[in-house]
Amino acid sequence: MEDEVDRLVGAWRRERPDLDVEPLEVLSRVSRLARHLDRARRLAFSEHSLEPWEFDVLTALRRAGNPYQLSPGQLLTQTLVTSGTMTNRIDRLTKKGLVERLPDPTDRRGVLVRLTDEGRDRADQALAGLLEQERAILAELSKAQRGELAGLLRQLTAPFDNIPG
Repeated sequence: MEDEVDRLVGAWRRERPDLDVEPLEVLSRVSRLARHLDRARRLAFSEHSLEPWEFDVLTALRRAGNPYQLSPGQLLTQTLVTSGTMTNRIDRLTKKGLVERLPDPTDRRGVLVRLTDEGRDRADQALAGLLEQERAILAELSKAQRGELAGLLRQLTAPFDNIPG
């Protein structure tokens, strides 16, 4: 079965036979798949009136376990955004009633961000919708193939995820 990347690689091999375009066979597919995943995520989240960034913050809090709260700094680490962006996101989620700010009992100047009951319900429902979308995307692969692919992708992502700072 041929895909768009096969056509793209074939064209480059014809036009630039002097270049080794083999990396495109893997990474162009990863890039195209990322775009398809982004569309699936947006669809799953929109069904629950959430933006992808809202889902990211809400699920970071949900994964923290009861009482579903983290400091803004912990949220920064998990969502890879700047402190200004996170402040804006917390403000917007607070206005929607999905999170609340609480004083940090261990730091008089600090705050904790806690998921509200509505925020937890929306995160749970959106996660279920996302998993349904992702299962459909992976349906062509066997369980063993999914495991092998996960391992191979881990080899590529781990160095980026483990860079200090």
